Amino acid sequence: MVKKDNHDAYIAAAPEQFRAMLGRLRAQLSRALPDAEEVMKYDMPGFQIEETIIAGYAAFSKQCGLYVDPGAIAAHAGEIASLKLKATKTGVTFSVSKPIPDELVDKLAISSRSKKGF
Repeated sequence: MVKKDNHDAYIAAAPEQFRAMLGRLRAQLSRALPDAEEVMKYDMPGFQIEETIIAGYAAFSKQCGLYVDPGAIAAHAGEIASLKLKATKTGVTFSVSKPIPDELVDKLAISSRSKKGF
């Protein structure tokens, strides 16, 4: 895969079925973290305050992921489970057929920011 150097290039190179969803996720994270800077780290788009990544996202062949502080995932584990979304220690995966709700994106971003001390 060719290295992408910004969010626009990353989204444009993502599987077509995920592009609109990733664009929406990017806009939501931007609104939820207004003072965060858009960055590319580890070939993934993210939002950073000072030198700390608060949230990131990625597209894969069959799903997308939102990555935040482990404490944010733990704090919202019940809601994630009730929505039947899969979670790891640091992320939630979702797809076109099972999207991540806007409200959950906001909660996870704000919670991650808080857990990171900002």
